[in-house]
Amino acid sequence: MGIKDDAVEVRAQGWRTLAALHGSIEAELERALQASNELSVVEYTVLDALSRQDGWHMRMQQLARATALSSSATTRLVNRLEDRGLLTRILCADDRRGIYTELTGAGQKLLEAAKPVHDETLAAALEAAEAVPELEPLVRALGALQKV
Repeated sequence: MGIKDDAVEVRAQGWRTLAALHGSIEAELERALQASNELSVVEYTVLDALSRQDGWHMRMQQLARATALSSSATTRLVNRLEDRGLLTRILCADDRRGIYTELTGAGQKLLEAAKPVHDETLAAALEAAEAVPELEPLVRALGALQKV
């Protein structure tokens, strides 16, 4: 194995470590959010992303990027959340092809109830991950990102 191959392996190992950390945290969040608020992690992500927007709305394309989902998966997710009364869709006044997704009052209320569960679970999962030697440097790096 040459130096170039070693560099690739180091990056690949870093990616596997990041994926392991993400997977363990996401599993903890999924369990906690489902148990407390009947929300999946991706549903929480949609509500959270919308709540951070001025006017609580986003174009569907923006929402797809925020959730890392395909357009069709985002549409199905928005349909489910709309059926639950948590979101609504609005035609863009400037572009009739454009559709905004907007958080409803019920969506905001559910997000407010779920946020403490999300934040506490995330903090506990990161603390537990920091105790794992392979994950500890990555967790510390995440903390450093907040200071940038």
